[in-house]
Amino acid sequence: MKYFLASDHAGFKLKEYVKKLLLRKKLEVVDLGPESGKRVDYPDYGEKVALKVAAGAGRMGFLSCGTGIGMSMSANKVPGARAALVSTPFEARMAREHNDANILVVGGRPFNRNRVKRILNVWLKTGFGGGRHKRRVNKIRKLDRKYRG
Repeated sequence: MKYFLASDHAGFKLKEYVKKLLLRKKLEVVDLGPESGKRVDYPDYGEKVALKVAAGAGRMGFLSCGTGIGMSMSANKVPGARAALVSTPFEARMAREHNDANILVVGGRPFNRNRVKRILNVWLKTGFGGGRHKRRVNKIRKLDRKYRG
């Protein structure tokens, strides 16, 4: 599995922390920026990650901005991206298990290391449940095709 990460300035510290956690687990990480906490526009980075993740199997993403709202809205404009704004481990599990979310989005303000670590660990160990959930995810894919070609 390859993990693509990005943030804006408000989510930069969180992205760097998540990158460190993923690398400790010896996972393949691609940091798409930014390289510092200098002010940038979140849609540019949300699109970068969403395009990489939607391009093929074996790809997951992580995004962060101040609240996570802008990043999730931006990423979800890319067909095939299923970005889930998550604030609890329970939401992380449900996003993966029920929605086959392929991009984890977490708000960078406030940034609580313990909470983020728990969310990330649940996200990483949870797979898609399939079954009745597969039918629903297929309907999401159908909406992508219907409204975005």
